[in-house]
Order: sequence, then C-alpha cells, then structure tokens
Amino acid sequence: MIEVSDLVKSYSVGGQVFKAVDGVSVTIHKGEMVSIVGHSGSGKTTLLSLLGGLTKPDSGNIIIDKNNILQMTDDTLSEFRNIKIGFIYQFASLVPTLTAAQNIVLPALFSAERKINGKSAEDLLRIVGLQDKADAYPSQLSGGQQRRIAIARAFANSPELVLADEPTGDLDEETEAEMIEFFSSINREKGVTFVVVTHNSELARRFGRQLRMQNGMLLNL
Repeated sequence: MIEVSDLVKSYSVGGQVFKAVDGVSVTIHKGEMVSIVGHSGSGKTTLLSLLGGLTKPDSGNIIIDKNNILQMTDDTLSEFRNIKIGFIYQFASLVPTLTAAQNIVLPALFSAERKINGKSAEDLLRIVGLQDKADAYPSQLSGGQQRRIAIARAFANSPELVLADEPTGDLDEETEAEMIEFFSSINREKGVTFVVVTHNSELARRFGRQLRMQNGMLLNL
C-alpha cells in the first residue's frame, strides 16, 4: 500500500542543516500494523507527516495505493488524504467551538465524496465510550476524553490507512487497552493499515511489525 524510496527531509537549525529523515526506504503492505519507535528528535513525527502528505520532502518518492502523492496538486492531495487516510495527531487538536459529535464528523464535511459506509458520530462515540458526551465542548472534556474524540474522528470516513502519532498518550491503562483492541479489531475486520509512532512499548508489541527511527534513518527491529 505504501512504497517509500530514498526519502530525505532537512531543516536548518542554528545555521546548520539537520536531516530529520535521511534516505528512508520502506514498503508497508495493505493490512499491516506497523509501529515506529525511537528517541525524541529521531525523525518519527517528521516521517509520519511526510507519509500523510502534510510535509513535502527534499527528495524521494511516496507511493500510496499506486498514487505518487508528491505529484498531486494541493487540492487533489487534500481530497486523497480525506478519503484514504485517518490521522491521529500527537495532540487532540479539537476545534474548541464544536461539540464532540461535530468534531468527529468534521472530516466528512470537507470531503466531496462523503463515504456512504462512513461511521456516524453516534457509532464512534459509543466505540470510544463517550456516547454521553456528544454535545460536550472540548473545554468540558478531560485530556483523556479529548484524546478519545480525536481517535474517533480519525475513523469518520472509514479510512484505508491510519497514521497515528502517540495515539494513546493521554489515556489511562484501561482505556489505552480498549483503544489498542479497537485498532486491532478494525485491522482484522476491515483490513485497515496502521502506521503508529509511539514511545509505548506495550502498544508497539501489539503491532505485527516494529521499526525504529535513529538519527533520521529507519531500521528494522
């Protein structure tokens, strides 16, 4: 599903060039559950951003479902992301003026091709255990509750690929276990591909394939 070749992304820090992603090549097959671990600053989040088309590399190629996302126009890429990819960001990033239910369905509002089989806000709120918080605003939710809403939002358009950056960071152990099981069930039942950046060794072990970022390079564990 994902074919990455010779991916490079550099930043200038204090007048020096720093390679956040340094010549990464990797193939991730449809239905795989892949975790990426590594120290802070190793390039994990930058790589995830590149895979989602949120950041452009200096060089290299990214093919998703036979589509070279680096050759797409901004509008085409935005629609492709909305239809194909669910994002779980490092921070919940909810819109403060929208309710929990409205935040969840937000991706569908920006899609010209709203998926008929997309899950409703009610379904997703039930899955993440917040069916009684549909009308609550982010300021009325705890950090863990906001995280669960952000997880639910990622599945609003029934994505084929989920890119997640520390998806269980704000959750207690019980809720974290429930969310990991939710990811596993979606993978088993729908064949959804997961690429997850995490410091959580338990979460990483639940995935079928573990990779490590080190100094901008991607290594097999």
